[in-house]
Amino acid sequence: MFIGVKELERHPLRVEEEFAPGTIDFRTRDFRQVAPLTVELAAELDGNEIHIVGRLATQVAITCARCLEPVEREMASRFDLHYRPVSAISRDERFDSRSPSRATDEEEIALDRENLEVGFYAGEGLFLADVVAEQVHLALPMKVVCREECRGFCPGCGANLNREACRCGPRAVDPRLAPLAAWAAKKKVKES
Repeated sequence: MFIGVKELERHPLRVEEEFAPGTIDFRTRDFRQVAPLTVELAAELDGNEIHIVGRLATQVAITCARCLEPVEREMASRFDLHYRPVSAISRDERFDSRSPSRATDEEEIALDRENLEVGFYAGEGLFLADVVAEQVHLALPMKVVCREECRGFCPGCGANLNREACRCGPRAVDPRLAPLAAWAAKKKVKES
């Protein structure tokens, strides 16, 4: 679905949409959608900005950061977004390292503080799928573990310690840590 400026000039837009898994291209392999993604939003034109307020909910499969097993998590997010046309960036904010003349779409644009809270769109509007994909990425946790007691992988032999024992055998103690190992052994003997 396209959220177009011309349509928003006529009336605000209300959307209730459900996206089946695989419908939206998230452009990553870090997670996958495993349940329908429900989106409710309202879009309106505020001056030359597209203002979008809404919420989304779905279930995703993410890789555990310790053992790399898939973990399914419910996720929900609310958002309040403002998008300006790229042409709204003042000429002073555009620069080109090769030439001080006019910047093009392929050149870098320096943004001031005011523009850091705003998204930008080119052309006549933006696609709902792009907005939703961005919001799903932002709602994902930085790190997920399958369970709090997940033991992960052995750094030596690579065994998944949740399913099998380490195959490394006794490890040599780093000589720099030998005093600490001796102290720990001594403490263990005292506690016995």
